[in-house]
Amino acid sequence: MKWKRNTGFDQIEDRRGAPGAGGGFGGSLGGGGGIPIPIPGGAKGGLSGLVIIAIIAFVVLSGVLGGTDGSLGGLQPGGGGGPAGTLQPQGDTDQFVSYVVSNVQAFWGETFRRSGKEYPVTKLVLFNSSTQSACGPASAATGPFYCPADQKVYLDLGFFDELKSRFGAKGGDFAMAYVIAHEFGHHVQTVQGVTERVQQQVAQDPSLQNDLSIRTELQADCLAGVWAHADVADLEPGDIDEALSAAAAVGDDRIQQATQGRIDPESWTHGSATQRVQWFTTGYTSGNPADCDTFSA
Repeated sequence: MKWKRNTGFDQIEDRRGAPGAGGGFGGSLGGGGGIPIPIPGGAKGGLSGLVIIAIIAFVVLSGVLGGTDGSLGGLQPGGGGGPAGTLQPQGDTDQFVSYVVSNVQAFWGETFRRSGKEYPVTKLVLFNSSTQSACGPASAATGPFYCPADQKVYLDLGFFDELKSRFGAKGGDFAMAYVIAHEFGHHVQTVQGVTERVQQQVAQDPSLQNDLSIRTELQADCLAGVWAHADVADLEPGDIDEALSAAAAVGDDRIQQATQGRIDPESWTHGSATQRVQWFTTGYTSGNPADCDTFSA
């Protein structure tokens, strides 16, 4: 991927070397979305009530490109979860992450602007081992995640070594870009109201938790593909293969097979390798957020 240095440092919080949250990670990240390293689990999913949430999600996402009067819900980029600061890059990886964060957010800012809306720029938090978010303590074992409560993305760069060595992803810079774009897809869902509506639906019927979680994650994959479509001029041969390899590597089936030696679809929370590749490809092929309607698919 073609990229520029010295870009986007103000959109990064560097907490590496700072005191962690203390203790291990336990429980849910308060509705946050992410790419897991642990074995996925949780309540069994279901299908009742999906018609309502499908209509909501489709209307909201269609509004990103115009055609609805949907409000962004008054959400602002969040405070809390740790001190703000501008990144002092330690090497090419820091530079690349900063560029991708800036590029992804510039794309969504322009997309929102064209439909008369405002995209609230947020931050990616770099950390080592553990840190504190507004959704609770996080550790490297959680994998990258987005916290809706403070509207920030959390990333331990060691995740990418794990993704390649343990789960067989090809690696490469665009695999990293895909993961970052996926997490900022969750930010788009939050500011558009999708996250809140999914949480409300789960509160009303907890049996929907896994099913709606999968659909939420696949939608974020699709939104990452939409960004990749818009950035196609900067892509190099092999970039999309790197993204697809990373998407497949974080499928629930692949993670379960690698960590527990068996596959249990009823415990999935993020979708299979095939589903994740399918939805990233859908977004990349169409370039239209309105095609990312995973809730009615």
